[in-house]
Amino acid sequence: MKFLIISTLVLGSSSWLISTPTSPSTQLNAVAQLTRFERLKKNYKGPKTSVDTSGVAFTYEAFEEAVAATDYSFNRNDVIKGTVVQYDNGGAIVDIGAKASAFLPLAEAGLVTENANEKQQIEDMVTLDVERDFQIISEEDENGQLLVSIRRIEYRQAWERISSLQVEDEVFEAEIVSVNRGGAIALVEGLRAFLPGSHLTGALPDENLVGTVLPLKFLEVNQEANKLVVSNRRAVVEKQMQDLSRGDVVSGIVKALKPYGAFVEVGGMSGLLHISQISYDRIDDLEKVFKPGDKVKCMIIDHDKVNGRIALSTKTLEPEPGDMLKDPDAVFEAADDTAKKYHERMETERKAREEAAKDIVMGLGEGMDVADPLAEVTDSLESVLDNNGGD
Repeated sequence: MKFLIISTLVLGSSSWLISTPTSPSTQLNAVAQLTRFERLKKNYKGPKTSVDTSGVAFTYEAFEEAVAATDYSFNRNDVIKGTVVQYDNGGAIVDIGAKASAFLPLAEAGLVTENANEKQQIEDMVTLDVERDFQIISEEDENGQLLVSIRRIEYRQAWERISSLQVEDEVFEAEIVSVNRGGAIALVEGLRAFLPGSHLTGALPDENLVGTVLPLKFLEVNQEANKLVVSNRRAVVEKQMQDLSRGDVVSGIVKALKPYGAFVEVGGMSGLLHISQISYDRIDDLEKVFKPGDKVKCMIIDHDKVNGRIALSTKTLEPEPGDMLKDPDAVFEAADDTAKKYHERMETERKAREEAAKDIVMGLGEGMDVADPLAEVTDSLESVLDNNGGD
């Protein structure tokens, strides 16, 4: 195929159009004109960096092809490995091996720490260049970036540990981080647990309690409702109950008076000193004997270790009947010696009752010709039932 280049020849005042045949190579040169930038680039004689890639197992082109062919599959709630590479904008940039880095917001950097009342900084919660697990909590945005969380993972792990503690039903310690009208908030495995004021022993739920570490036991654990309730009284009572038994003499403080007796706090437990157990003499007005805040010594006469209740007595500590009404301080001063004598007397009476019961049993056996009163009974239970059924 022939190509024509039309040229114009100007001669004097006349012009002619002359058509001349051209080759394909001439046409290609005319089309492939270099741009100004390309001409400058071609003529540039500046320094060039030479990179030795002889020891590399792949070329740049192969690397670009591999990146383009890689299929990244990140789904919401997936747990992936990542490394914090930079603190940025109140959060952290996380390298998760994707085309775009992920972002870790400060609120998702971890559970509440022991310094729950202080504002946390991202630098205090995550460390640079340390690989760890992250949970994806969002879809990719327009820049291909994901949001990730550490808190979601730690939250799940905390509930697993709490469930184990509940099954073991062991006493554990936790720090009080705040108080409210109903009680206090304790930090248990990074989770906030409610401590009712009625289950707080030996202290009031005020600001002085913040920062203290208390022994606790669980009252309620409900992960679905995100409800965690603990008790200080239950932990204290259980520990005290292990060392208490009937007949022990304990010290306490009168907390309240009722028509039927006085409530005495003993080592964090509430014990009832019934009005009938105060003195061998009759008491007409309990307020003449005790008032709230009085220090007393009592003997434990009964206890309920499951519910942490104890029954107390002071009349068992009276050297003489009525001494509690005459001189209670003298009764308390001699309480240990009186209790010792009381136990000895009770042991003597117990042995006497056993001997008396033994004599009665032996007396009933005298004069009986048959050693075994059932020896001559031959009917079986089945035969008796059959006979009755046939009547």
